[in-house]
Amino acid sequence: MVGITQPRPGEHVNANGVWDLLQNKGKMTVFSLCLLLCADLLDLAVGYLTVTIEPLPPVVVGETVTLKCNFKTDGRLREIVWYRVTDGGTIKQKIFTYDAMFNTNYSHMEDYRRREDLVYQSTVRLPEVRISDNGPYECHVGIYDRATREKVVLASGNVFLTVMSPPNNISVVAENTPAPFSRYQAQNFTLVCTAKGGKPAPSVYFKRDGELIEVISYTQSSSEQGGVSAGVRGARPLISRDLDDTKLQRSLSLLDPEGRAPPPRPYTESTQRVHTQGQQANEPSPATEVIPETVVSREFPRWVHSTDPLYYFSHTHIPQSDGSVVVQARLTWTLNPQLDNDALFSCEVKHPALSMPMQTEITLAAPKGPKLAMSPTRAKVGDTVRITVQGFQVGSPGNEVFPEPLFTWTRVGGRLLDGSTERDGKELILERVPAELNGSMYRCTAQNPLGSTDTHTRLIVFENPSMMKNTQNQNNGASRVDVLGLTWMALVLTVTVELT
Repeated sequence: MVGITQPRPGEHVNANGVWDLLQNKGKMTVFSLCLLLCADLLDLAVGYLTVTIEPLPPVVVGETVTLKCNFKTDGRLREIVWYRVTDGGTIKQKIFTYDAMFNTNYSHMEDYRRREDLVYQSTVRLPEVRISDNGPYECHVGIYDRATREKVVLASGNVFLTVMSPPNNISVVAENTPAPFSRYQAQNFTLVCTAKGGKPAPSVYFKRDGELIEVISYTQSSSEQGGVSAGVRGARPLISRDLDDTKLQRSLSLLDPEGRAPPPRPYTESTQRVHTQGQQANEPSPATEVIPETVVSREFPRWVHSTDPLYYFSHTHIPQSDGSVVVQARLTWTLNPQLDNDALFSCEVKHPALSMPMQTEITLAAPKGPKLAMSPTRAKVGDTVRITVQGFQVGSPGNEVFPEPLFTWTRVGGRLLDGSTERDGKELILERVPAELNGSMYRCTAQNPLGSTDTHTRLIVFENPSMMKNTQNQNNGASRVDVLGLTWMALVLTVTVELT
């Protein structure tokens, strides 16, 4: 029998001294002793298990992320499972499992072609992360129960993976364009900068001539989404201005001494009048001639404007299904063509995933005279003629005209072929032109909120030999029918006289 000794004060009571404690203290029952022994045995059977995961810093799309699960235990490891948590924690999707019993690991994301790699038993690496990888992850660790060796004791830890995506597209457009040029009324002008593909939403701001614009922020209501200028106009009245007395210059070659347009030349006019030296008399002349002395006018109204306009700024965030955010920023001010023409505006986008801001630039510019081309080059009576805008005059390529111009076609001294006074678009179509249009003059007006300009071209219509041949054949056929008719009438009369 084991001897039991009385413990000294402050000395730990070991298992062999339990009975000594009962005999001397008399305060513990047999039931209490059983509980103490069961707890001690349970602790020896189960052991301990703790799981911790280090927090992750935000990562950029395309980078490699390592998910590390740290655990401590004195038990025997059964498995380690990584989960991707979705739908607010209601769905847990296995992405990787390590089976300690068979010392194997396998991925549950076959659709991703095993994007996960096992680095250690508790560490998983995700190469080339995407926006869809953003969200919480959990690591579950299981060890065997020491008592039964059949049950598994589990513990888990979680971490949130933040995936950032820089904007992949940035653009600037003018709102409500193409729009006409207003000579007598000031108008508000709005630039819209759109940044797409960013997560989280980037910050957007405007610069003018390289300097940051001081803006007045305002909240854009839903009713103003289609017309922001109306809301801004209500917030700030338009600046007073004088009436514009600028006159449109006209080419003297288009008018006669009395100020009237010249009459059209008939198509039977001798083509030798437009031949150049060295051409044969039977060669047709060019079908169109751009009037060289036409003055390309650029109108600017003489308004009274402040040299330091007020700029109003607003922005909207539009979430996308892939987790990114589309940001639209609007800059609105009262346009002054005399000051704003040739002004350089830039839209810059800052994002934590970018080492430096993204930027796109536009230069406000009025049109400087459209270049016109006519097809066919030698129009004949009955042809369908197309007059098309092909860019702008030398020194002003189309990409330098911003905002997009509005093109309007008119006929000098008359209506268009279809009876209308004017037509919009980059192309004017004249179907089955008659001979009466020979020598007619057409004006193309290109305008945007910064200015207006005109260019003229003349239509020359030539004879159509095939149509003339058909006309002659019809006339000859009619004369033959008349002769035959007279002959038959004579024969009928002769027969009638002989019978009588």
